[in-house]
Amino acid sequence: MVVVYHVWLGRVSGGVDVFLLVSAFLLTLTFTQRLESGKPAALVGYWLGLLRRLLPAAVVVLLAVLAATAAYLPSSRWRSVFDQTWASLTYRQNWELAGNAVDYYALDDSAASPLQHFWSLSVQGQVFLLWPLLFAACAVLVRRSSLRPRPVLLAVFGTIFVLSLAFSIWQTGTDQAAAYFDTRARLWEFALGSLVALVLPYLRLPMRARILLGWTGVAMMLACGLLLQVQQQFPGYIALWPTLAAAAVIVAGRTGSRAGVDRWLSSAPCLQLGGASYALYLWHWPVLVIWLIVAEKPTAGLLDGAVVIAASLVLAVLTTRLIEAPVASWSWLSGRRRRTGLVLAVVLALVAVPLSGWEYRVQAQETAAEQQTSADNPGAAALSPGFRFSGSDDALVMPLASSLGGEWPAADGPCAEGLMPADPLLASCVQTGDPAAAERTVLLLGDSHSKMWMTAVGAMATGNNWLAVSVHRPSCRLVDAPGTVDAACSAFNRAAVAYALELAPDAVLTVGTRTDWSSPAEEVPEGFEEGIAPLLEAGIPVVGLRDTPRFEEDMAECTALHSGDVEACDVPAGELLAPSSPLAAVAARVEGLEHMELTDLICPGEMCHGVIGNVRTYMDRDHLSRTYVATTTPVFEKRFRAALGW
Repeated sequence: MVVVYHVWLGRVSGGVDVFLLVSAFLLTLTFTQRLESGKPAALVGYWLGLLRRLLPAAVVVLLAVLAATAAYLPSSRWRSVFDQTWASLTYRQNWELAGNAVDYYALDDSAASPLQHFWSLSVQGQVFLLWPLLFAACAVLVRRSSLRPRPVLLAVFGTIFVLSLAFSIWQTGTDQAAAYFDTRARLWEFALGSLVALVLPYLRLPMRARILLGWTGVAMMLACGLLLQVQQQFPGYIALWPTLAAAAVIVAGRTGSRAGVDRWLSSAPCLQLGGASYALYLWHWPVLVIWLIVAEKPTAGLLDGAVVIAASLVLAVLTTRLIEAPVASWSWLSGRRRRTGLVLAVVLALVAVPLSGWEYRVQAQETAAEQQTSADNPGAAALSPGFRFSGSDDALVMPLASSLGGEWPAADGPCAEGLMPADPLLASCVQTGDPAAAERTVLLLGDSHSKMWMTAVGAMATGNNWLAVSVHRPSCRLVDAPGTVDAACSAFNRAAVAYALELAPDAVLTVGTRTDWSSPAEEVPEGFEEGIAPLLEAGIPVVGLRDTPRFEEDMAECTALHSGDVEACDVPAGELLAPSSPLAAVAARVEGLEHMELTDLICPGEMCHGVIGNVRTYMDRDHLSRTYVATTTPVFEKRFRAALGW
């Protein structure tokens, strides 16, 4: 299910939810039997045995992904793969992805990570640590009371099911991207598997009901991803669909009937596929992602998708037979736990050692690049008439692709107590300069396309004893008309305008147009004039910047892939911007609104470049790099002063 949906349908199938439920079902059978028979839980032995089965195949795939990353992925993605490899190796990949899902300022990762699928294995690993501890706690309670084991377990896992499902529904409704990877929002799926294992011995259904239940469960599982847009709704109550379907198949059980679904599920091909299913899950996603990168395709077609699945199956069978099965059956490891621990440490080192070495080399290159001077990387200064390059011929392009994640705009720090807005919606406030000694104050408002100029505004403020203040909200322009944006953005804009009126800066700077992805459909946002009217009426001049081009392809990644010919990434300005700034006409008739354009610094000669003056202009698809913005400061200040008559 997972493989077919990922490769051909590009959708979430609900198969992972089934996988989580089944894993808890099997774990619960094991520990319930131990608890009811009075056997010790033997937690350390269980965990070592679990890692002995899971780690070897995972390590083989991680090493293969690192090799493929070095061979095929642009260096702009290396840092992400480094972080996700460590996270996958330590079973915390889901939290790594959850953090990136809610972090707007994580480096744009529009192409999927080859290790993204490790999130479910990480959730499973965390539960495989927690569940045995819960069984151990229940064993202590049973020994010290007259309670029977099964009712205690039913109460514990029933409580977890209710609380986690309620949390999952709430978090999915408020922040679905984070909820998808949150272990707490997934615990109920494991708890449901445990509850099924606990009540199964007491369920007695007629044969016909079991046959019907089995086929209904399989049909529901297979149809889940087709009928539901699960990637936008999981893991809330919608995930009850595939998990209850799986529970139905388990309850139906082995009927022994020719009409039962178990006859098909227990057939030799299904059993063989099941034997390699873990390795198949490990391999299919990186094989798919690497293929799409190499082929420069957004999705797999029918033929190449079949090749991806076939290659994944071959790798899965080889990994199972040559790695997973031999390690699991190695009798020497069964003698003492320390032997298993030693082998696991060696297995972990197989990834940790080369990964650490690679990270060290990248860090050393970044350190060496920091020693370069402005002569090596003049950036926008190279556009000056008569400019002649005087840097080293072998100077590296800055910023390095591997360090693009640190290219968000610079500021001295959060706003001081007297400057920090009282409204918590404006907690993003940052400043550059000394409020007590500043001769002028410039307030930067808007979204990330406004904030990315804070580096130049801050440098300008520092050089003139001014104060630069920035208050922004991601993806929230100043000022869109109510109804064209969500309520949170409208509330932010109202608070930002109120703060500006209270602060009474000498000027407000914001982006006044909106560009579209790889399109000349540039416009002044609806409601912009009405939004800035209170500022103009208060005598606060507003400088409106023209927006920067946006690319469907990641410009920084393109320059990393074509490091030998960065001109391959150039795009004509006419394909990205309107023939002239639509804000210019508005500024001509609105008193107090000044128009400022820097397009010639990004798209000189009507061509938008990925590298100018040995500096990467963009850090992703639509945000300028901090390094390049810093080089625009002299021109930025000259035009800013001219716009205001300063």
